[in-house]
Formats: sequence, C-alpha cells, structure tokens
Amino acid sequence: MCSLEKRGNIFILTLTGTDEHRLNPTLLNAIRSALRRVRSEASSSSALVTTAHGKFFSNGYDLAWAEAQSFKDRKLLMDSLLRSVVTDLISLPMPTISAVSGHASAAGCILALSHDYVLMRSDRGFLYMSELDIKLVLPPWFMAILKAKIGSPAARRELIMKAAKVTAKRAVEIGIIDSAHDNAEETLKAAIELGEGLVKRGWEGHVYAQNRMQVLADVLDSIRDTRAGSRL
Repeated sequence: MCSLEKRGNIFILTLTGTDEHRLNPTLLNAIRSALRRVRSEASSSSALVTTAHGKFFSNGYDLAWAEAQSFKDRKLLMDSLLRSVVTDLISLPMPTISAVSGHASAAGCILALSHDYVLMRSDRGFLYMSELDIKLVLPPWFMAILKAKIGSPAARRELIMKAAKVTAKRAVEIGIIDSAHDNAEETLKAAIELGEGLVKRGWEGHVYAQNRMQVLADVLDSIRDTRAGSRL
C-alpha cells in the first residue's frame, strides 16, 4: 500500500502499486503508520516527501468500498481517517512536500495540498475537485484547506466551482502549486532537492510544527469540528 524510505534526512513516503491509490481505511491507516515512524525516527532537521507510483497520485476516497455496505458510515470512517492523516501532516516536525506524480482528485487533491509545498509532473495528471460532477457536497474542512492553500478566489472558483481538471502548467499559473516538472522522476528529484535545501536551514522541528499549526489554526479547528463529518 505504501513504503517509507530514508535518504539522509529526507523521508520518502510512496503510495505503491499501479492502482488508483483510493483512500480506504487500509491505505489511510498505512499512511498514518508511516507518519508515526517518520515522527519517531526524525532527526533535529528533516523533511518529508510524499509521492506515488503509477498513473495516479490518489483518485480520492474509495467510494466503491463505501457503497458495498452502509455507505454513509463507511464514508464517515474514511473522512475521519483522512482528517487524522492531515492533522498528522500539519503537526509533523519538519517541512512536507508532495511530489504529485499523477492524477490527484477530490480527497486525493486534499491530501496533496495538505503538504507545505506541492510539486507536480507536467506530462500527465491533473488536480480535480470532482464533487460537483459526482453530486457530493464538499465537507467544510476540505474547504478550510482549499482556502488556506489557494489564495486566489478565481483559482478556487476554477478548481471547486467549475470542477476543472487543472494541469500542472495551469496550477502554477494560478498559484495552486509551487512548480511543474517534465515527468514523475524529475518531480521527485526536485522535491528531494527542495527538501535537502530546507533541511540545510537547520530549523528546530518542533518550532516549525508549532508555527505551521498557528498558520493553519483555522484548518485544525475545522478538522476537529465533528459536525464536518456529519454533513458528508
């Protein structure tokens, strides 16, 4: 489901395999386990890069799994687990970078944007908030992340209210991501280089995490609001 590699002070969390990396409880719990390991093994100055194998970074929640039995309960479970993953990322004592290696849709897009920096391949893949197209209402905590991470109202409108499939080039133009790269390998390479540059700053991890938690205090408040899940 996922693997964790350490190169010096850089942790590389990879969603493995060639499927859509749908965010079901099995994958979400595996990510949480990897993040716990990152936290326990981190040195005073580290960085995390998250990427994926195959055509997809993540195609969002595993709706087929949810529809198999008690759809609302299963979707609430996935939402609760993703909130935990995002909380773990926000409180992680190091810079975090997503190397988006393919399509990142709905909850998969939220996972990518929950990192401090977002890099993306330009030869394949897009960011896509599909909720309008699949007739689902965005959870309030999704919106809190989108507002915190995308400064331009016009860019938010394009992604959310037009359900546009935003390419890497377009995402750079409208300020959703930090940079675009030729292919998956170059994207991961750039993410690792960015992480290495940040590690060289020698920041105290706990200070970095506390400052990030202050910056994203509204996001954390929304994640903690149990009513956010009840509106799915």
